[in-house]
Amino acid sequence: MPSIIELEKISSQVRRDIVRMVHAVNSGHPGGSLGCTDYLVALYFEVMHHTPTPFDMDGKNQDIFFLSNGHISPLFYSVLARSGYFDVKELSTFRKLNTRLQGHPTTHEGLEGIRIASGSLGQGLSNAIGTALTKKLNNDKSIVFSLHGDGELQEGQIWEAAMYAAHNKVDNIIACVDANGQQIDGSTDEVMSLGNLKAKWQAFGWDVLEMNGNKMQEIITTLKEAKAHLGKQKPVIIIMKTEMGQGVDFMMGSHKWHGVAPNDEQLATALGQLEETLGDY
Repeated sequence: MPSIIELEKISSQVRRDIVRMVHAVNSGHPGGSLGCTDYLVALYFEVMHHTPTPFDMDGKNQDIFFLSNGHISPLFYSVLARSGYFDVKELSTFRKLNTRLQGHPTTHEGLEGIRIASGSLGQGLSNAIGTALTKKLNNDKSIVFSLHGDGELQEGQIWEAAMYAAHNKVDNIIACVDANGQQIDGSTDEVMSLGNLKAKWQAFGWDVLEMNGNKMQEIITTLKEAKAHLGKQKPVIIIMKTEMGQGVDFMMGSHKWHGVAPNDEQLATALGQLEETLGDY
């Protein structure tokens, strides 16, 4: 198992991948991708039990992850490639015509590691719950993980799914909310306040944990604690505080970097703040 320092080094390389991918096509979503990097690195390189090759769409007896906020696809693609699902060199095809790495993940291109099309916000939790129920019916003891944006929680389907999971005691799922307080048009407080998320999810019958999503040790500890809460007839969710644009100082904390690519000068500045640890693609 990688050490915390090794995981942090992987995160640095993934962040380099993100800013380079988005810059290359002047398109994409760097802010949330950078903010969630540590979480997804921890999940794929330490916490989840999964087999990158050969890729099995059904994921039987494997932990499965669903990215609901599919616009942070550069992060997802980088982590999948770096953890062995496909060749890292393919990251250079991000958002180009007729390639497998489209702006939002899709399934018809057959990209390894992608099990649902995502990016139409609000749908991923329903997919994750359905998969978790299937695993229970098949006596499959593995876990389903999902990630959601906090702005995404303004979608009604999220709360229908939340009620359904609690009512049906879906206790083999660990959902996570990226609570960075930002969305495309401003802060979540300005657009549509989410109120007390912990109290909301508790009221909907979920077991709720909280963590700092930009501190690797805390992420590992909390995810392992979340696993210990499974099997107790309640779904589990983690409210994860992150900083949009984490790791690149001029992107941090602003909704303006939700979906804007850095220019040449900004890319150079960003790469100067991010250590190359695994080799650029």
